[in-house]
Amino acid sequence: MPRPELPALTRLGYGAANIGNLFRELSDEQAWAILDAAWESGIRYYDTAPHYGLGLSERRLGAFLRTKPRDEFVISTKAGRLLRPNPDDDGGLDLAADFHVPTTLRREWDFSEAGIRASLEESLERLGLDRVDVLYLHDPERHDLDLALREAFPALEQLRAEGSVDGIGIGSMVSEALAAAVESADLDLIMIAGRYTLLEQPAADAVLPACHARETGVVAASVFNSGLLAKDEPERSDRYEYGRMPEPLWERLQAILAVCRAHAVPLPAAAVQFALRDTAVRSVVVGGSRPEQLRRNAELMAIDIPAALWDDLAADGLIR
Repeated sequence: MPRPELPALTRLGYGAANIGNLFRELSDEQAWAILDAAWESGIRYYDTAPHYGLGLSERRLGAFLRTKPRDEFVISTKAGRLLRPNPDDDGGLDLAADFHVPTTLRREWDFSEAGIRASLEESLERLGLDRVDVLYLHDPERHDLDLALREAFPALEQLRAEGSVDGIGIGSMVSEALAAAVESADLDLIMIAGRYTLLEQPAADAVLPACHARETGVVAASVFNSGLLAKDEPERSDRYEYGRMPEPLWERLQAILAVCRAHAVPLPAAAVQFALRDTAVRSVVVGGSRPEQLRRNAELMAIDIPAALWDDLAADGLIR
């Protein structure tokens, strides 16, 4: 059976983890201002997940999008983790997952068909919407990738066949999991988190070729490598993923920065536009915890980058 045609994604999307209080607490008013800035900047693709703030991101995003015409935006959320009452709640915060929200709920993995259906239904309830456009399986390799391939992806395919969602996919930062999913399941989209960026492109080895072969679209996320590429002038002490940047990667970054300077292109502009050079990539999803960050990202996406910059980076072996 042919896949349903997906709605078009804007080149720039918003990843809504920050409005789930990722890394710091935001008020409802602050979250709304961020989303308002995204909308005013032309962003019409929004991605969220139950994982983000134990449902807070979905609730805030849904409240905002309910004020907009439903045919003017695309929304994706994720399945795989159900939110259930936490019997061990001690009144603390979900800081182990980096979210500043109370631990009244906990995440429970469930890749069964019933679990996938329940996840979608509960997400729709939190969002206050009657449908989402795309449903991704979230980080299956962190639980059981083989089980996901046997049970979760067929359940997603069934939901799509029933018309409950237009598109299905996987969201992960592990190239091996992404490639296995594309090769084993009939997916519309995958979300590559941090594995296809200006600084690092391991997804180019097996993931992108599989996507081209299966006509599976790509959404590139975490393209700033934990914020490292979001600065015009990165610093050696900046965080890389969960720790200090390895020296070879720092040297590579300095070489990329030198090419950007030679072409008078801001490093963040090259970072946000890089992934779109591959024809499989439909959108680049970025986060942001302040309205000015969303406006800046839209400006970066609009900067005209000369082809010679990409040619020089490739000639120096810095990009594929």
